Amino acid sequence: MPAVRRTGDGVRVRLAAEESGLLNSLMEQMLALIGEGSPGAGERGDPDDPLASIGIAEKAVKPDDPVLARLFPDGYGDPGGEAGREEAEAAGDFRRYTEMGLRDGKREAAATVLKTLPDGGGTVLLDDEQAQVWLRALNDVRLALGTRLDIGEEWYDEAVRLPRDDPRTPMFAAYDWLTMLQESLVQELW
Repeated sequence: MPAVRRTGDGVRVRLAAEESGLLNSLMEQMLALIGEGSPGAGERGDPDDPLASIGIAEKAVKPDDPVLARLFPDGYGDPGGEAGREEAEAAGDFRRYTEMGLRDGKREAAATVLKTLPDGGGTVLLDDEQAQVWLRALNDVRLALGTRLDIGEEWYDEAVRLPRDDPRTPMFAAYDWLTMLQESLVQELW
């Protein structure tokens, strides 16, 4: 279990080699997952999308992947629901104007964790801003894992009953560990 403690210098996080390796792997997977824009959304510097240079994705659409849809949700209710066309237009506008910035923020958070992560385990000293970035990155990974695992309120009871050879067991363990790390950071920051 990671040891997290506030000191006069910042927040110290001590990670075992396995924990550091797990975080490294999860952050790299997060970068790979969010690395590209949604279909047709363009990326900053995309010559086919001149608005992309200022963070507007002209053709952003809701991702088909449930994890990406959770990480980049619609900004307005259910665009396919009863409110219909107006909500769909509002949700599309929200996505156009925010998705690139959200992706950039999630990339930067994962990259910050990777940059500050001690190789082979050890202690990292985070200032308050870095600790906040770590919290955001941990939350993104937890959302991704939680969506893939279909985590609900009774997830822990389900995880405890899983056989050791169930392929979801390591993912539930990682989710639980990330939850503890995130909670420890929150307790030390507030």
